[in-house]
Amino acid sequence: MIGASEPGGIAGWAVDLMEALGAPGAGLAVALENLFPPLPSEVILPLAGFTASQGDISLAAAIAWTTLGSLAGALVLYGLGALLGRERTRALAARIPLVEVSDIDRTEAWFARHGTKAVFFGRMVPIFRSFVSIPAGIERLRLPSFVLLTTAGSLIWNSAFIVAGYLLGQNWHVVETYAGWFQWLVVAVVVVAVAWWVTARVRKIRSRDT
Repeated sequence: MIGASEPGGIAGWAVDLMEALGAPGAGLAVALENLFPPLPSEVILPLAGFTASQGDISLAAAIAWTTLGSLAGALVLYGLGALLGRERTRALAARIPLVEVSDIDRTEAWFARHGTKAVFFGRMVPIFRSFVSIPAGIERLRLPSFVLLTTAGSLIWNSAFIVAGYLLGQNWHVVETYAGWFQWLVVAVVVVAVAWWVTARVRKIRSRDT
């Protein structure tokens, strides 16, 4: 058991799952985290490592089940992307302000060249960890390749956080602090990139209308 001073919130929910189901509970929590990104893996994974350090589950089982959970969640999103498909994506893009169908064409061309790297490395980047599975499904990246790349990337990410939580023991939450800084850095980069893109697109539209 985690102990008398159990954490609350999302961490407490993850603890309850692991105490009820063991290592599969950690896997279920990570699968849900893939589908609902507000559930932070940066909390769930080191907490699973801490639980393993207490002897409630084994370290190997924690890594194996969370990686399986990552793959399960990613496959659901891949399926949603495949169901959406290219034509629906293009139709939706045509209705979004400032977005042009040519943007989708460029994205498809980029994914055709770099999709495998995006899936692998994307599993180790906050926010993109979940969403990278959707364009992979839209572009119908070969399923065996998707499974292999997702499993490999998830294994690296999950192992790093779980082992950190295992080694830190009662101080497992330190991992969350540093991971939070990394996540905010990613968010800042995304915000700047979106702001630059919107500004460039507005200028293009204005110059076209003059």
